[in-house]
Amino acid sequence: VDEYGFHRPDDFDYETYSKFMSSYIRILAHRATRWGSVLKGSSKVKKSRKIKRFVRKGVPSSHRAQVWMDISGARKRMKKLPGYYQSLLESELDDIVRNSILTDIDRTFPENIYFGSSSDSLKQKLKNILVAYAVHNPKIGYCQGLNYIAGLLLLIIKTEEPAFWLLEAMMMKRLPDYYAKDMMGLQVEQEVLSELVKIKLPTLHHHIESIGLSYSIFSTKWFICLYIDVLPVETVLRIWDSLFYEGSKILLRVAITLLALHQDKLLAAKDFPQLCNVMKVGCRILRTVLI
Repeated sequence: VDEYGFHRPDDFDYETYSKFMSSYIRILAHRATRWGSVLKGSSKVKKSRKIKRFVRKGVPSSHRAQVWMDISGARKRMKKLPGYYQSLLESELDDIVRNSILTDIDRTFPENIYFGSSSDSLKQKLKNILVAYAVHNPKIGYCQGLNYIAGLLLLIIKTEEPAFWLLEAMMMKRLPDYYAKDMMGLQVEQEVLSELVKIKLPTLHHHIESIGLSYSIFSTKWFICLYIDVLPVETVLRIWDSLFYEGSKILLRVAITLLALHQDKLLAAKDFPQLCNVMKVGCRILRTVLI
């Protein structure tokens, strides 16, 4: 089990991971020391060129909750609207939406020890967050994918109301219209991805076009789930560090990086199943794409 409560997969390469961490641990320790000096005596993280540089290099897990709450604006919103979250929980919600949420709760990280059936499970907190958000933003209500995002936020933040405000900050400011009924924001992002690949990786773009694939087929999960269950959780959290600071453009940068890293194998793929397998296998062994 990793530090976030996820069981290691059966094919987890402990040898490769150990080699990676033997050198990376020193980098993490150095970053933690530098973040500690920045946060010492400060009750709030203020955006600056220095903080942006630090965020891009990764926020230490011990400081992640505080940093996310500050750089996203979630803490400011929470303080501005005291009692609002509780009022959402006491509001009425359409039964169809509520049932959709309840159905997905048990599907959320079933392999994670903190989302089990124990009395201190996070399931009730997750349900409350999703119900509150559906009431707060009826334009979106609830759609699949939000359960994973809210679930991972809970694993990092631990407490219910701050996790709700982080979800709100992410949906409203960082991912506009990604989860709207027509998913217009997502479609626009996928068109942008196609154009970026055409410019930066023209040979790969031509290959994908020749196979007859739409970028939406393999990128929808990337963008909707924000790389959850696509990349290792350590990598996802590094991506989210920058997402909270810089917005959705970071998702496109990661997509381009993934395609570039696996370009040779992708070019060797003769059809859609082979291409998907290349991405699945390659992504699972990556520890971070942002070092």
